[in-house]
Amino acid sequence: MKIDSNSVKKIAHLARLEFNEEGTEKMKKDMTQILDWVEQLNEVETEGIEPLTTMSSEVNVLREDIEGEHLSREQGLQNAPQRDSDYFRVPKVLE
Repeated sequence: MKIDSNSVKKIAHLARLEFNEEGTEKMKKDMTQILDWVEQLNEVETEGIEPLTTMSSEVNVLREDIEGEHLSREQGLQNAPQRDSDYFRVPKVLE
């Protein structure tokens, strides 16, 4: 599939890119090569092949959620460097 200079300029405008004439010609060549490669992929026989959802063969190990002991508010705030009543005090990060 061939791409013309007008298509490259339109795509560049949409992507907020700027090319000189030399850059436009290089992009036109590169984009044509990419589209030719994609066309080759369309020729591959994929009938009966399951879609790939992940590249990893690892499986998550899941466990049941079990409610256990948890800290009381007072125990959680016990080692806080600064606290204000029932809350941690932290430095201001946003204006």
